[in-house]
Amino acid sequence: MTTTVGGSMTKAELVEEVSRVSDLTKKHSEVIVDTVFKSIIDALHRGEKIELRGFGSFRLRKREPRKGRNPKTGDRVDVPPKKVPYFKPGKELKELINRGAEPADGPADKGANGGPARPPL
Repeated sequence: MTTTVGGSMTKAELVEEVSRVSDLTKKHSEVIVDTVFKSIIDALHRGEKIELRGFGSFRLRKREPRKGRNPKTGDRVDVPPKKVPYFKPGKELKELINRGAEPADGPADKGANGGPARPPL
């Protein structure tokens, strides 16, 4: 699997990976990826929470109205209330991501409180 410069994966690369892993055509894989995205968007639009066990959950957060500032003129403006999508990663996803952060020779020696062990005197 390849990613673009900067370490981000595009939708086209995701479709390519689904196609490769599932032995489906790119067209069928694109339909699958589009359907997953559309299903998530539609559920959020209806105000539903999406839970993908082991991965995470999507939900909406409400932002209250506030006073903002126009950066060009400096004038104060009213910013209306809005809903923004929010993703909360699941425990398993966090563990999988952080597993790669450990040193190659295994986890460091830990002290009693979980921090680094004190050096011998």
